Amino acid sequence: MARRRRSRLPLLAAAAVVLGLSGWVVGGWYSSGPLEKQVEFDVAEGEGLSLLADDLQEQGVVGSATMFKLRARLLGGGTEVKAGSFLIPKAASEATILEILKGDKVIRRLVTIPEGMPSVLVAERLMANKDLTGAVSAPLEGSVLPDSYDWQKGEPRTAVLKRMQAAMDKTLAELWAKRTPRTVAKTPQEALILASIVEKETGKPEERRMVAGLYSNRLRKGMLLQADPTIIYPITKGKPLGRRIRQSEIQAVNGYNTYTMVGLPKGPITNPGRDSIAAVLDPAETDALFMVADGTGGHVFADTLQQHNSNVAKWFALRKARGEL
Repeated sequence: MARRRRSRLPLLAAAAVVLGLSGWVVGGWYSSGPLEKQVEFDVAEGEGLSLLADDLQEQGVVGSATMFKLRARLLGGGTEVKAGSFLIPKAASEATILEILKGDKVIRRLVTIPEGMPSVLVAERLMANKDLTGAVSAPLEGSVLPDSYDWQKGEPRTAVLKRMQAAMDKTLAELWAKRTPRTVAKTPQEALILASIVEKETGKPEERRMVAGLYSNRLRKGMLLQADPTIIYPITKGKPLGRRIRQSEIQAVNGYNTYTMVGLPKGPITNPGRDSIAAVLDPAETDALFMVADGTGGHVFADTLQQHNSNVAKWFALRKARGEL
């Protein structure tokens, strides 16, 4: 009796289906996607693949959240993605999308705190950023290091501020450890206070050590510092005064006005930058006790009152010639 030969057609058909499905899965992973233009895509901290895929479909980045999840698990080599914001190019394939979200090309968003920005304006700058969350009050004056700081959409403002303050703590500790015997600062806080005055007194970086040396000399001799910014701080908390200082304000007695008190103010009058702190901890070797503006944003320095009075006369003559008096 002859054996009946089994038909190979079902097996071939099944193989064809498997191959077709495999080609569809793989092809869909590498083929161009539906995205019509480049978009910015945000990934929240701890966001899983399921929610991520739904967001991608909702924003038109992928055609099917279900298929993206399937292909990512089968072909993605791990599905852990980075938190942050990413740029997804037009028609990006699913393979490219996952590669971007797993990579390091996070969009860097920066908030910049300029040297000499007082804390009240630091808080206002953070509050003006509508992509941050939560309220923040003005931090302690001098507690923020001027610099540029990364932030992410939806991040609490307090978290960004905490990084700024941690940077100041670290920088102050590093510079304090390198201080020279010429510094008059007995503590890091005193260095911060004097640095805040130096920061507000000169607009020229190359003058910082000289200004620090001048004020160091005055402190050693027990002279009044007579720094105009210390008059303004109690009035505006460091914001621009917008007018000339009044005689009554020069004579005001408070914890900041160095025209009516000997020594340092009771606290910083702004957030000084790294270079101003370094200048106070390594001031210039100078005999200067006086300075007056020179009309260029800098100062003319003098060792004696006679020299200073001559420099002041020249400054007033220059201002008169400019029509400022």
